Amino acid sequence: MSNAKGRLKIMILEDEEDILILYKDYLSGRGHDVVSTYLAANNVMSEFGEKFPDICIVDHRLAGKTTGLDAATEILNKFPSMPILFITAYEPLMREIKQNPFLEDKKISVLVKPITLEEIEKTMTNLVNG
Repeated sequence: MSNAKGRLKIMILEDEEDILILYKDYLSGRGHDVVSTYLAANNVMSEFGEKFPDICIVDHRLAGKTTGLDAATEILNKFPSMPILFITAYEPLMREIKQNPFLEDKKISVLVKPITLEEIEKTMTNLVNG
């Protein structure tokens, strides 16, 4: 963890603006530092190196042609130890991750909606510290 007292630097990729704002407001209110947010995965890597978050929260469905799994794979190609928390309503994602040998030894968790904001924070913290 890069910040004091369990405070995490978080990047969020979420295609629904209301949900993105909800996650950002909740996590910021809980003392975390949301360093960047995206509705699409187009420019994720351009800021990634300079903001280097502790964890990425990624929705599977994103604006444009890139999926959350595509974005996570791009991030993990450059930063293999980056924790990724998928939050999605797309249940087959768990199976797709298990079937992908590249993702086998990565720090990845999947929460399938509906979920609570408390579940997000707990899972995120466990993933980073685990």
